[in-house]
Parts: sequence; C-alpha cells; structure tokens
Amino acid sequence: MSTRKQIILAAYVGGVNEHTAWEHPDAGSQIDFSTFRHVAQTAERGRFDYFFLAEGLALRARDGRIFDHDIAGRPDTLPVLAAVTEHLGLVGTLNATFNEPYELARQIASLDHLSGGRAGWNVVTSFDAFTGANFRRGGFLAHADRYVRAEETVATVRELWDSWAADAIAADKDAGTFLRDGRAGEFAHHGNQFDIAGRFTVPRSPQGRPVIVQAGVSPQGRDFAASTADVIFSPYSKLAEGKAFSADIAERAAKLGRDPEHVKILPSASFVLGDTRAEAEEKARHILEQQLSDRTIQVTFEQVWNRDLSSYDLDGPVPDVDPDPEAPTFIQGRAFIFQDRFQTVRTWRELAEQKGLTLRGLAHEVARGPGYVGTPEQVADQLDGFVQEGGADGVVLGSHVVPSGLDEFVDRVVPLLQERGSLRTEYSGRTLRENLGLPLPQATAGLAATSAR
Repeated sequence: MSTRKQIILAAYVGGVNEHTAWEHPDAGSQIDFSTFRHVAQTAERGRFDYFFLAEGLALRARDGRIFDHDIAGRPDTLPVLAAVTEHLGLVGTLNATFNEPYELARQIASLDHLSGGRAGWNVVTSFDAFTGANFRRGGFLAHADRYVRAEETVATVRELWDSWAADAIAADKDAGTFLRDGRAGEFAHHGNQFDIAGRFTVPRSPQGRPVIVQAGVSPQGRDFAASTADVIFSPYSKLAEGKAFSADIAERAAKLGRDPEHVKILPSASFVLGDTRAEAEEKARHILEQQLSDRTIQVTFEQVWNRDLSSYDLDGPVPDVDPDPEAPTFIQGRAFIFQDRFQTVRTWRELAEQKGLTLRGLAHEVARGPGYVGTPEQVADQLDGFVQEGGADGVVLGSHVVPSGLDEFVDRVVPLLQERGSLRTEYSGRTLRENLGLPLPQATAGLAATSAR
C-alpha cells in the first residue's frame, strides 16, 4: 500500500477587502491581538504547518484619495505569537525592496530563536512609487530591477545567517570561554546593491536558516522562486494549471541544481461548508454578495481599466471604453495581478456578451469565490484529490469570517483528512523546516562574502 502524500496546510488572516465579509455579524478585528492568537491556536489545533501574514505597506488609494474598504492596520511581524503557540510555523511578509539585509536578517533570525526554530520569511518585492514614497527618496524602483535587488537581498541575508557556525557558542563555564571562534558573526558583502561589512549579532538559526517563502508568476519571478524559495505561494488552484506550474518549477529548480522535492508549492484557498452541497452553495453565494460590495466591484474594474468608472451603472453593460495604461495610476497600492489589461478586458467583454452579464454580473462571474464548497466530506475529497494528483503540496487556507471561520474547517474537515492518512495527527518535527520535510541547509564555508561587482 502506497503512502499518501502529506498535505501541507497554512493559515492566513485576510484584511478588510474582498477576501473577507467584514460586515458579517461574527466578523472581528483584523488588528487586535486576540484575532491572531485565535487563528494561530486554531491552526495549531488542526496540526497546520504555519501561520502566514501578508503585509500592507501603504493604505490603498483611489484617484488620490484613501480607499478605506481594503487592507488597513496590518501589523508587521509575528514574534508575539511565538509565546502562544508551540509547534506552528510563523511566516511574516517583509519587503526586499524597502528593507536592508542586516535588519531583515536580524529580525527574522530573532523570531526563529524566540520560537525555537519556527520562523519563515515571505519575500516580496515592489516597484510602485506610491508605496515606495513611505521608504525611498523618490519612491521609485524600476520594475526590471525589483528582482535584481531581491536576489541580492536574499543572498546577503543568508550570508549573515551563515556568519555564525552552529557550534559557535561554547558557553564553557569551567574554561571561561563563551565563543569557540572570536570571528563569529563576521561578514563582508561587496555587491552591486549592497556594500557592507561588520559583525552579525544573532547566532545561527535553530533550523539552520529560517524558511524562505516567495511568490512569482512571471518568468523572472519563477526563476527567482525556483532558485531561492523553500515554499512557493502559487496563484494556481485548479488541478490542470497547478500541475503545469508545479512541473515548470520542478524543471527550473532541477536546472539550478536543486532537488525539486525541496521546493513546496501552496496556492491560496478558501472554503464554505454545509450539511448538504446545496446548503454550502447557497452560503457561498451569500458570502460572495457580502464580499463584492458596490465599492469593491467598482474599484476592481477601475484598476484594470485605469479609469474612473463611477459614471457606469453596475447593473448596466460592461464599459465600452478601452483601458488607459498611459494615464496616471488610478488605483494605487493594490497588487496588479493581470498580465495584459487589453486582453483581460476583451476576455471579460466576450464572457459578458455570451452570458448576457451586467457589470455586476461579470464581477460575480470572474471573482475568485470560495475554492472548496460542499459538505465536510466533499471538501476533504476535493482538497485531498488536488494534492494527491499533483496540483500542489498543500494550500494556504483563509476564511471569509475573521477570526472564527477557520474553526469549522479544523473541527469538521481536518479529522477526515487525518482518518485517510493525508494529514498528520501529531507534529513530528521540532522546527518548521522539519515539519515541511525540508533538509537542514549547509552554511556557507568561511567568512560570508560575495563579489558581484
């Protein structure tokens, strides 16, 4: 009998945007500590691998004015959750464009020590001047340069982590010797992005290095992820596209000399449960209506068209004007996930014409609704089948109701996955890296240094 592939599960807390029904009577705060504690402890009760937190570096804006119906009040990283969990990994999002390697390395390594080896870093990049104004003089980093900086940032951070040997601390009371090597923490990096040298203050991570998480869809982003990431946050939640993405990443990783089995792929997912399929589908329809408020629909389309669409009736036809990519950015601070504005609009128009959709109807048609809908047994079948058939290694799971929504999944779906042998019943590893099935990384030999000039 073949062993079933173990599903990797991560949990995230959505912001005040189309991912959550923030007006739901059971919805709580997206900033209060009790929210993060509840979700993290629920995820640990369900034997999840890690808790994931995205970032919000700038309040979003529409036509130069703050658009408050979106992610707001997002805390930074997760060290305090280390005190209220014992096994759950803690993955924080920190921007490689706006932060310096030394502070990144120190912050993440500190979390790894405080949590006993459970830290991860979700590496993100940015190029828009709107967000950059909070960090950089002029705010601007060319789109083509964002991965150039990110690659050297991650490489430099790893050099700093490797500047301490695993056995650098002797703490020999009898001999009065604390360090085995007086050079512990020495580093020197001379590159195109950074020219730094000094002593790193945090000893080597309990898990060798904290886990690196990254998301990349473009060819450049996929190369970066395949060369750098331990875990890839994927946008592909359908089986066919998930298998194609996984195969592409495996090929890129192998060409770079990495074992593809050491690169885990997780798309985001959500769920709606019911006692019957019909009940779950009705709940999902109601949730989507709550998520897609008039303002959210308008802003979502305005981002693609890069135009003010407030004069268009949401219950009328799709706008007949073309996108205006040359105009100043109308919606600022939101990640733009569409590769081609014109092709996207053409596809949407064709869909609306075929199905007789209004603008509102189109929003519901193209929205990413709950990915797993049905009874607990049906959702367990869908999720398990997706992983066992090679769509991904697991999912990053969120709920439309914060913070209590994850409870239903843990109480009703997790036991079914455990019964079929697809999900652990107890944690077997001490660190996040061990629980993910990732090897202990080898430290860079000698003084951390590069020469990229």
